Parts: sequence; structure tokens; C-alpha cells
Amino acid sequence: MCGIVGLFLKDRTLEPKLGEMLTAMLVTMTDRGPDSAGIAIYGAGNAGRTKMTVQSDTPDTAFAGLDDRLGKLLGAPVGMRAKSTHAVLDLPAGSTAQVRAALPDIDPSLRMMSRGDTLEIYKEVGLPRDVAARFDVASMSGSHGIGHTRMATESAVTTMGAHPFNTGDDQCLVHNGSLSNHNSLRRRLRRDGIHIETENDTEVGAAYLTWQMQNGATLGEALERSLDDLDGFFTFVVGTKDGFGVVRDPIACKPAVMAETDQYVAFGSEYRALVDLPGIETARVWEPEPATVYFWSHDTPTPTEKAA
Repeated sequence: MCGIVGLFLKDRTLEPKLGEMLTAMLVTMTDRGPDSAGIAIYGAGNAGRTKMTVQSDTPDTAFAGLDDRLGKLLGAPVGMRAKSTHAVLDLPAGSTAQVRAALPDIDPSLRMMSRGDTLEIYKEVGLPRDVAARFDVASMSGSHGIGHTRMATESAVTTMGAHPFNTGDDQCLVHNGSLSNHNSLRRRLRRDGIHIETENDTEVGAAYLTWQMQNGATLGEALERSLDDLDGFFTFVVGTKDGFGVVRDPIACKPAVMAETDQYVAFGSEYRALVDLPGIETARVWEPEPATVYFWSHDTPTPTEKAA
């Protein structure tokens, strides 16, 4: 049992409050998973630049001079914002693969949490309230985000085992459920060059969607194909640079509720995650159908639903 939340803002005036709203939603889900928690925020990007969020259990030493060392490696300026055990690196576009390869040599404790032009992921062991406060998530602005509080079933309680998982540029996923064919699928994806760090089944789900999109699928198409290729019980909430998607397996035994107004689309494992959102009393509220893909995009103002 885990708790999932997601918020996709249609009204740009709400963007400064994204972190605050998403944090409040996730804290209400604490009793669904007290092991670890994480939040992904899609914020502003800069032309010609990209981001990488890194983590270390020894940040004082790992982050000391990290921006200067990477700047020398790349021959270009590198910015860094440290927040507790995480740091967001501001890098030249196209340099994330080189930086990722260099991290173990710079400091073996450094681990990549996310990469992308707009995506930042913050996750740690602990309760949602404490994790969000550690990184001051409530102060963050953005266009959309997803969050997760975990009750571990498939792998150890660690920072790397916490959700969200990022396996492609500006792509991330949170999951409630259990995938039964993750070991065989992990081997297949690794053979195809997809980098997978952990033994967590959710990371395999995220990597599967990345693999599909790298091979030309849209987010919606990748989610549709997951219904055929992934075995088990699952509810996925997925973020991309521009979009937000939801899919449940054909049995749909994991709880889920959604709400939509002119200002936002919201997802929660339970309705109580949504009760404090503005205008919720007049929102369209529904339970996502089994084996049905829902996705919204800032490029496409109307939602898309497709039954597989």
C-alpha cells in the first residue's frame, strides 16, 4: 500500500503555489506509506541549459566544489543549488550523460535523482511532512508535479528505492501496486541500453515507458502498451516535460480518484488528498476507469482519454 498524488495546473496564476498544494496533498497520504517519500516538480527551464538533481548521504563533502569540478570537466559554467542531501546542477544542454559518468570518480556517494530541462526530484527515507520540509518543497513553483509516500514491498527502504523514479529526460513515474514480471523486463530493457539502478519494480515500469518513448511512442501510447506488457496490479501517475498521465491495470484494485476544474487536474489515492484544493466543491470528481489511459498536455488544452 502506497499513497500517490499528482497536480497538473491549467491556471498559470497557481504555479507559485504548486509546491505548497502538492505537499499538503501528500501529507494527507502519510498513513498509506510511512517508509519514504518523494516529490517531482516541473518548474522553469532556461534555453541552452538543463538540470540534474543529485543526492549524497555526505553532502558537506560531496557538494563542496562540485560545481567547479564539473565546470572544468565540461569547459563551461555549472551552477549548483544545494538543499540538504540534494543539489540541483545547472548544466549546459546535452551534458547530462557525461556528468553522470563522471560522478562516481568525483565522489562515490553521489547519485543521480533526476535529469531534464525542467524536472527536479527530491526524495528521502522518512515521512512526507519531514521530507517536504527538508527540501522546502512548499516554496517551489511549477506547472505540474507528482508525489509518493511508500510502504515498501518489493525492495529495501532506501533513498534510491523511494519514488518518483526518473529514467529519461524530464520523465518520471510513481506507482501503487506490484509488478510480477519486473525481473525479466529489467533484463530486456538493460539489453536495449536502458539504465536501471535498483531492483525496485517501479523503476522497471518507469524504464519501460522511457524505452517506449525513445522508440517513438507518445506518453499516451506508452501507457496503452503497458497494459499488455506489464503483469501485476498497478496505478501509474507519470510526468513528462509537458504532460501528466494516469493509467490503472485492467483489474484496478488499487484506489484512485481524480478531480478536474478550469484551474487544474488532480489525482489522489484517496479523496481526502484533494479536499483542500481550491474549487474542489464544484470540481468534476471521478474514479479512473480500469485499462483506460488519461493524459493532459500543456500543448493540448483538452484532456485525452482512451480505453485500451
